[in-house]
Amino acid sequence: MDAVRLIRASRGALARSEEAADIMAEAWQAQALAQAIGSRLAVGGPPELRGEALGLTEVSGRGCGVLGTPPLGNGGIRAARLTGVDDARSTLVGLGGLLGEVGIALVCVACSADQEPRYWQCVEAIDAADESRDRVLEMLRRLAARERGLSAPDPTAGPP
Repeated sequence: MDAVRLIRASRGALARSEEAADIMAEAWQAQALAQAIGSRLAVGGPPELRGEALGLTEVSGRGCGVLGTPPLGNGGIRAARLTGVDDARSTLVGLGGLLGEVGIALVCVACSADQEPRYWQCVEAIDAADESRDRVLEMLRRLAARERGLSAPDPTAGPP
């Protein structure tokens, strides 16, 4: 299944989640999907995105680790159904939106947490979702620069 369709499915599942455990499971699913998309873009995406895509894979993997593997219902791991990233821009726009929604949902879970360990788990997961989203936004900036005919600036290069 194409990445854009999986992102839409994830956004819908997150929106339907009401219980804290379900929200956290959907946050895990979103991070697993971000990890899979990052891997695809790191290997076969536009050259300008490969470094950030690899970073997205690492950060979202940390997000999955923080949340721990949830009990997966009949749907299993949504990211396992990823067949391709047909449109990098649409995929990244959707993924950025999903990760933003995940962060907001986790804030709600953290605010209502009745146990300190769950609160801190949510805080770490929020941090991972934000960092993943930052990687996505940077890839979108690089795509925009490429479309304008400019090369993306090398962040390690000094002043001209």
